Amino acid sequence: MRIKTQITLKISREIKTAILVIGAIALFLFGFSYLKGQDLFSSNNVFYTEFDYNALTPSAPVTIKGNKVGKVEAITYDFETGKTRVAFSVDNRFKFSKNSVIRLYELGLMGGNAITIIPAQDSEFAQNKDFLKSEVEEGLVKNLTSNFSGLSTGLDATLKKADTLLTGLNVLVKDDSEKGLKNAVAELNKTLKSFRGLSNSINDLIAKDNSKLNKMLSEFEGTAKSFKGLSDSLQQANLGQTVASLDKTLNKLNGVLSGIEEGKGTIGKLMKDEKLYNNFESAAKELEELLQDIKLHPKRYFRILSKKEIPYEKSTTGELKQ
Repeated sequence: MRIKTQITLKISREIKTAILVIGAIALFLFGFSYLKGQDLFSSNNVFYTEFDYNALTPSAPVTIKGNKVGKVEAITYDFETGKTRVAFSVDNRFKFSKNSVIRLYELGLMGGNAITIIPAQDSEFAQNKDFLKSEVEEGLVKNLTSNFSGLSTGLDATLKKADTLLTGLNVLVKDDSEKGLKNAVAELNKTLKSFRGLSNSINDLIAKDNSKLNKMLSEFEGTAKSFKGLSDSLQQANLGQTVASLDKTLNKLNGVLSGIEEGKGTIGKLMKDEKLYNNFESAAKELEELLQDIKLHPKRYFRILSKKEIPYEKSTTGELKQ
């Protein structure tokens, strides 16, 4: 009984060890397949197509209208036909015609390439392991060539500029003259020391005159408050209404001046009517003669007892005389 029990225990341990080893191998294969983009439990359908050259990588996406429905499973070279044979899987829920076209296209400048399904409009569905026709997106090869040539040209120009820059730096470092790098660094150190001394001086000045600075700031604060009070007073005085009233008065004055300029009103007629001006000038002249006569012969106008009338006479100068 003891021998049978020992044999049973040994067998059980061996079986357990074997199960663990097999499980580890299966887990390793599953993980390796998963990293390669393969799904061991997938029930997808596999189809085949071929291209004149290889521009794909394993696990490259298979799309329909921009949506991923599968992936590239394997890429092999056919030595008989000289073409690249591509095996790709598609989700079995997606049904499409066996007359559909598989198109190779570019995902982007850094995104690689992929294949897409251009479905045909018929009901003859593709079956697992079917071979489908293929085509290449127009301009794909040309775009790749132009992109790489432009990249090469730009890289060449960049390298030339970098070489020129390094040459200039070497000359600058080797230059021992006044324009050399060493002299420039020494001058920069002197400048930094000067700035440091100036900063220390400013700090000392601020420390010494701290009370004066605080007083000045307090006075400035008081001035700011005074300006604020003045602003509030002007706002309360309704300065806007005063300006509007002044503008209205100026408009009226402009109207009066315009009327005078156009000859309206008494002042306008005096300025514009020449006949009225001449009459006014003649009346003023007669008034002047009358005042001169009163001054020369007051008795003529203020006599009380005299009955003798003194006649008027004009002198050669135009003045009145007795």
